Amino acid sequence: MIREYYEDGELSGIRLESSVPCRTLSGRDWKYILPSIENSIVFIDEDNDFLRTLEFAEAIRHSSNYYVIVTREGLAYLPYSVNEIYGIRESGKYAGLKQVYNEFYRIYHWGSEIEKAKIDKVLVEDTNSGYEFFSALAVDGKPAVISAEGNSGVFKKLLEHDPSETCLVIADGAAFGSEIDRVMKLIQDSDNVILYLPESFEWLILKSGLIDGTRIQEILENSENHILSEKHFSWEQYFTALLIDETKDSYLSYSKKRLNPVYLHEIEKSKIMKAMNKIGELFSDNSDCKE
Repeated sequence: MIREYYEDGELSGIRLESSVPCRTLSGRDWKYILPSIENSIVFIDEDNDFLRTLEFAEAIRHSSNYYVIVTREGLAYLPYSVNEIYGIRESGKYAGLKQVYNEFYRIYHWGSEIEKAKIDKVLVEDTNSGYEFFSALAVDGKPAVISAEGNSGVFKKLLEHDPSETCLVIADGAAFGSEIDRVMKLIQDSDNVILYLPESFEWLILKSGLIDGTRIQEILENSENHILSEKHFSWEQYFTALLIDETKDSYLSYSKKRLNPVYLHEIEKSKIMKAMNKIGELFSDNSDCKE
């Protein structure tokens, strides 16, 4: 229908309401058509094999378009948020969309209430500043904090998970969309895995209030009004760039590769842990546990 409207406009008998152009992309010539599409909403159906290729991911990296992709499979080369995954449901005559993961961050937990959980192990997606921060929260090596060395490594590490231990998984929700389905299926019968998906570690710092001003909070609440897709390929990249820019030439100067030690000072650390809500309390509770 979108293709028909694009070709014939109102003569197609289709009514389309959008403040920007809407296009479709399909077929073997997609790579030649895509460069001619700018500042549009592009719809792509799962029947197009190019969706799952690195070539497609590279082609849209600096695109100014917004992409709506209809597929049942995860797209490993695309860094999309768990909060931007929708299911299609039918209700009588009309079909609609429902958001599958519909909170800024979400905690999945089975079994005992999260307040009572004692963490034996923390599995952190990355190996950089976020990993350094969460490692520093451990007291005398408890809980054990290990890196998954990338979002695809989370699933592999969970396959090796000891079911007698309670594991907290921390991953960047802003780029974990391609992994969420298989991870959820893996742990759906587990009563000792907590999955915590803030947008990113950088997002947590921004949310903590360490950087003064209402402007940052407004950006976090309405990020879609600020990100430029041709500049940032994912929300994760955007929040990292924002934090680096906001803290440059200050004592909070941020680097993704190596954590500024000031973030481990008591006041700064406490604010970030508070932004983690009950997850932050788990670390505090764990440090008080006696064998």
